[in-house]
Amino acid sequence: MLGSFWKERQSLVLAILLCTPARSMQSGAAPVATPALPAKETLSYAIQWRLIDAGKAKLSWEANPHSARPGWDVKLHLESTGLVSRLFKVDDNYSASLNQELCALNTQLKAQEGSRHRETQVTFDAGTRKASYLERDTDTHSVVLAKETEIPACVHDVVGGLYHLRTLNVEPGQSVQVPVSDGKKSVSARIEAQRRESVKTPTGTYPTIRYEIFLFNNVLYRRPAHLYVWLTDDRRRLPVQIQVKLTFTIGTITFLLEKEEKT
Repeated sequence: MLGSFWKERQSLVLAILLCTPARSMQSGAAPVATPALPAKETLSYAIQWRLIDAGKAKLSWEANPHSARPGWDVKLHLESTGLVSRLFKVDDNYSASLNQELCALNTQLKAQEGSRHRETQVTFDAGTRKASYLERDTDTHSVVLAKETEIPACVHDVVGGLYHLRTLNVEPGQSVQVPVSDGKKSVSARIEAQRRESVKTPTGTYPTIRYEIFLFNNVLYRRPAHLYVWLTDDRRRLPVQIQVKLTFTIGTITFLLEKEEKT
């Protein structure tokens, strides 16, 4: 059971990926911009599964002054710990480059999951409106999958899109439709603001708004699941809790903010 859970790495990566808006269409009211994102920020999460410590996640965000045009770099490190790591070790490193409008330019995933070692690269070309996906087995140096997918001129990867959601003010009862792609498929995904809740994490208790991101259940991913993210109900719009509710046999995975670093 644990092996099945960890093999579905996207159930974890997606959880942080989770919020994927941009150039969105909103129902209920016009979007209201919030303050600019920080120039640099690192968020650390504890991952819990069935009330045990299952892993750690570190999400880093930084302006990229070295690119030809202004943009952003996003990095996600995900690793299993404790009992889960002894049964099925996970050590994933994901990175994405975004333009100034937070549209995806390219992504890379280096994944060690059990005995499997893979490297996946995706290039998003706004000019041709194509995403090029290439996945390799780093042990055998063979190509696992290579394909092209049609995309809109501005599309979001599943991790970098979180930051764009933080620039929107979507109130409970409202929703947005956003373009999102993992390189293999491109969809218009719905994000729904559901209700205000108080969330307790290792860093404190926060007033939040809970959002559901509809990426599972044959939208971007076939697997049946529900994906939620809690953003603080203030100007920071900080993602303090992320949760993936999977089938009963696997259970719920929860990311709780345990450390925030920013400049």
